[in-house]
Formats: sequence, structure tokens, C-alpha cells
Amino acid sequence: MKFNEFDLKMRKYEESLDQIILPDIYIAARLDGRSFTRLTKEICQFEAPFDICFRDYMVETLRHLMDCGFRIVYGFTESDEISLLFHLEDNTFGRKVRKINTTLAGEASAAFSMALGKQATFDCRVIPLPNIERVQDYFMWRQEDAHRNSLNAYCYWTLRKEGKGKEEATMLLEGKSVAYKNEMLFEHGINYNALPNWQKRGIGVYYRTVCKEGYNPMNKETVITERRELFTDYDLKLGEEYRQWICQLSLTT
Repeated sequence: MKFNEFDLKMRKYEESLDQIILPDIYIAARLDGRSFTRLTKEICQFEAPFDICFRDYMVETLRHLMDCGFRIVYGFTESDEISLLFHLEDNTFGRKVRKINTTLAGEASAAFSMALGKQATFDCRVIPLPNIERVQDYFMWRQEDAHRNSLNAYCYWTLRKEGKGKEEATMLLEGKSVAYKNEMLFEHGINYNALPNWQKRGIGVYYRTVCKEGYNPMNKETVITERRELFTDYDLKLGEEYRQWICQLSLTT
């Protein structure tokens, strides 16, 4: 059998499970750190519930993903996860789910490992979103998840530092309301509302246009040029304002 015939025959098996995201469907991708609880608490022993170094490693990884070959308009990170929003017209790898997942997981794993100096891996899943409303819902959902995780983490680690065991701390918080958790933290000297916004809302990375002053040696004049640069936002908008901003960002980038 000639190689070209053999190659065509075998590629059918390789591509048998390929899924393609159709045109005019928004693509989001979410990456999660694999076994990061062990990595952050046992191997590296990062500060709980939030560690500045770990935050910076996640931001560095996110910024890398924003410029790794895909046309991504917005990135969001909280805890050990990253969410990406693709431009509606992005057609990298023919929008094949398998290629998007494997490439992003590999890029994130490599970038984070290099920043950390230890081996770390991410998994990735593609989320097709049919319209801008679902895009808004998705990022609202992840921001709400950030808020819930943040409040729970502060409560859990406050109890742990007080001497409670893992099971006891978990049991004491089970079924408790947001108001109860805020009050508990306040009684321990923590005003949750006054904590840094990046801990409660997550962090966004996106492109923005900035004006740069330069010098034109030909006519010896100062000139102003516009450039697009990545911006890391540690103070994201909240609620309906965030929802509308997501819409504007996805339509104008």
C-alpha cells in the first residue's frame, strides 16, 4: 500500500471523534490546575487563603495564553482556574475542540511550570456559547463562583488557624448563609467587604488602546501613536455593570 493511501486510511481513526465548533458560535475555554490543592498546600506551601506569588503565577500564565496563537479577547482567573473568551471570528485549527483543548492545556502547563520552577499541569475544556447573552452569563457565573470560593476560603482558613481540624471546619460552615459567614469573619477581625477586590471578584486580562508619545526623526516632531497592550485588571466591575462591560468588550475588540 502506498504511503498516501495508508496515511489517509489511518487518519480516519485519529479524527473519528473530532468535534468542530460551528461558525457564529462563541467559544469559551476553561482551564483548571490538576492536583493544585496538593501543589499549593503540601509541595509549595503557599499562604492561605490567598497568596500573592501564586496569584502572580496565574496572571503570568493567563497573559501568556492571551497571546499564544489564538485570537482571545478576554481572560479571567480566580483560584486555580482560567477562563478565556475567543473572538467570534477566530478560526484557529479549524475550531477543532481536540486541538484547542490540547494546545491550551499544554501552553498553560508549560507557562505556569516555568514561572513556578516546578512541574504543574492544567486540563482544559471548551464551552460553546450560542449568543452574547450566554457569554455574559458564563463570565457572571465564574465571577459569582470566585466570590463564593473567596468567602468560604476565608471562613475555612480562619477556623483552621483557630485550631479546628479539616472535618470540623467544613462541618461548622456547612449550610451556613452568606450573612452568617460575613458575621463570623467580622467577629474574628476580618471585614470581608474591605478585602482586595481581586480576591473577591477574580482578575481580568484584556487588550486596551493606549497613546504613546514618540519622536519622528525625519521631521523632528513629537508624535502620538495608538497601540494595543495587555492590561491586567485587579478591580473588575461587579454585577450588571460587569455584564454590560463583557458585552461591550466582546463586540468591540
